[in-house]
Amino acid sequence: MHTTRLSDYAVFGVLLLAGFAFVAAAMTANRLLRPSAPSKAKGQTYECGVDPVGKDWAQVQIRYYVYAFLFVLFAVEAVFLFPWAAVFRAFGPAAAVEMGVFVGVLALGLAYAWRKEVLRWR
Repeated sequence: MHTTRLSDYAVFGVLLLAGFAFVAAAMTANRLLRPSAPSKAKGQTYECGVDPVGKDWAQVQIRYYVYAFLFVLFAVEAVFLFPWAAVFRAFGPAAAVEMGVFVGVLALGLAYAWRKEVLRWR
């Protein structure tokens, strides 16, 4: 079955319009079905990272952010590592050395965090 380039663009256009229609329908349904109860308290600003505890305000501890940062760091490492492993033989030994340096730098960062006892839950 032969198709012309114009029909390929037509299929793309129809799918694009269907996507826009779906988003518009979802936003319209959201506007019609959501509860609306505006109040003065909802309009006030608040400080991010500060939790009300009892009578005073307490800052959120930094260790939560450190754990999140380390998780993102090693997730990004995995994103780079998996495609590299899939085509490892095509790259040769130079790519193995480069990936070794990459993983080594990340390992040094993990060792530094471990030594500073950042990963220790108190």
